[in-house]
Amino acid sequence: MPMPLLDRIRTPEDLKGLSIDELVALSDEIRQYIIEVVSVRGGHLASSLGAVEIALALHFVFDSPRDKILWDVGHQSYAHKILTGRKEAFRSLRTREGLSGFPNTAESEHDAFGVGHASTSISAALGIAVSRDLLGEDHYVISVVGDGAISGGLSFEGINQAGHLKKNRFIIILNDNEMSISKNVGALARYLTRITTKKVYLQFEADVWELLGKVPRYGLRARKVARRMKESIKNLLVPTILFEELGFRYFGPFNGHDLTQLVSAFSQIRDVPGPVLVHVMTTKGKGYSFAEENAEKFHGIGSFYKATGSSKSNGTRPTYSEVFGASLMELAEKDKSVVAVTAAMKEGTGLAPFARAFPERFFDVGIAEQHAVTFAAGLARSGLKPFVAIYSTFLQRGFDQIIHDVALQRLGVRFVLDRAGLVGEDGPTHHGAFDLSYLRLVPGMVVMAPRDDEELRRMMLTAHEYGGGPIAIRFPRGTAAAGTPCSGRSAVPIGKGEVLRRGADAALVAVGSMVPTALAAAEILSRAGISVSVIDAKFVKPLDSELLMSLAGERSGIVFALEENARSGGFGAAILEFFSDRAPETRVVTIGLPDRFVPHGKREELLEEIGMSAEAVAAEVARIAVPRAETGHGGSR
Repeated sequence: MPMPLLDRIRTPEDLKGLSIDELVALSDEIRQYIIEVVSVRGGHLASSLGAVEIALALHFVFDSPRDKILWDVGHQSYAHKILTGRKEAFRSLRTREGLSGFPNTAESEHDAFGVGHASTSISAALGIAVSRDLLGEDHYVISVVGDGAISGGLSFEGINQAGHLKKNRFIIILNDNEMSISKNVGALARYLTRITTKKVYLQFEADVWELLGKVPRYGLRARKVARRMKESIKNLLVPTILFEELGFRYFGPFNGHDLTQLVSAFSQIRDVPGPVLVHVMTTKGKGYSFAEENAEKFHGIGSFYKATGSSKSNGTRPTYSEVFGASLMELAEKDKSVVAVTAAMKEGTGLAPFARAFPERFFDVGIAEQHAVTFAAGLARSGLKPFVAIYSTFLQRGFDQIIHDVALQRLGVRFVLDRAGLVGEDGPTHHGAFDLSYLRLVPGMVVMAPRDDEELRRMMLTAHEYGGGPIAIRFPRGTAAAGTPCSGRSAVPIGKGEVLRRGADAALVAVGSMVPTALAAAEILSRAGISVSVIDAKFVKPLDSELLMSLAGERSGIVFALEENARSGGFGAAILEFFSDRAPETRVVTIGLPDRFVPHGKREELLEEIGMSAEAVAAEVARIAVPRAETGHGGSR
């Protein structure tokens, strides 16, 4: 498709001379370009298609990067990236060394704040606005917030302080498409719906305000009178206008796909004193029928066929998320005390079938991970068995609640951490790099990780049966490794590992996704004449002390601990601590994620880059183990 207008846009300044009709035509070109690239690279399609006109109007009216525009969540920022000098680079979206799928301050001066988690932009924007005033600067600060993100507690905390400080040139654009990742839930979602049904009042207010301002002599006085009258009218037609009570001047709702309306609204609010909230209604997936009809599917999607909207993936095996969801369904059918909790991730965590089958036992709390954890604690305190399914990177937000509201009271909350380890193209904001570390340090917490689908099913039984306090299962993104089907499936004994292979030169003790890597590395080493044991630890906490001590007694005296988690404080650290206390003569080498943020790219590429592929592990074992064997310090060579 020819893109004559888009080809002319190198910076936002190039928009300033365009007419509204040209902006409309440009929006169509941007949409087609986004669809073209994402169909090849994968990415967050529906949300970015819905925000095209918002990005165009903002860059047409304001002056980025002088004016600071923050996107929340960043998956709606593709048009912004394209308009800010990254059109050609956009073809490299989410590839190694290519553009990030989220705003990234290292990538462009137009990305005012990095973001991957929701509900952060209002607090960050307020900090930027306060800094602006203290430094004597003069620019606008604009936070573009999705309606799902604004329901998060952090957003309310930011709004509360912003309403108190009453900073000028501080603008929130509320992008309301009635869904975040899953369909929005909760009282705020209902409140926003109520606002959109009161357009008679809102149009009345705008018309009267404009009319009174045009009266030459009495316009200002009339507006003062009108302001006092306004509360009575508002209370009659639109009860409890939340944002104005919190100190914001509210405008809207506006049609988020009408560029004439958006440009006019954004131009007018430039001169409104105090903090302003502009309510904009959009359609997620706008301009691509398949995404409009199924925005949840096209929220985050791999490569797909543009003509049909169908995925290019031909995988037939279930994902870990799907195995978890099916296992929970089986447990719920037998035990009415089983309930499921998630934080705006019904589809992503595999819980959609559970929600349909057991609607009264399914709870989507919205983008509110802290609340999800403490809510589950209340459920457990009352005798239910809550399974809390949250991505590893997002559960970090509920860390304090895990300690104080769950573990301290030894409550039986079952944590299910999806997307643990490297998630690939979504990059450092979404890598589950820290959960083994932050969960392992919590007193009384049991932490386990399956090596394949069958182990996950067994660990679900373990979690269901466990009555000693909190317990967690973590598993990676994507297709589940195939385990050996078991007809008489049983729970995994707490704290018991399994020897999968025996050797004499070294022992590879792995957990979760690194077990298949350890087995593959052992095969490579075997062909080189190096014999290693492979142990599936299964548990990060508690460790299998009997099994580990048996390794200390073997001739090799060297243990390699493998984990797809940060080395600091993780599984390898636990192995080091164990042998330091029990058998200090045992040498331990830890292999895990490095002490830096791993970038985006295909998981296989990233593992190779950081030395965690099977080949890299084998090379490291050979480098360390073979010299010991040759000098008589262990091994059979």
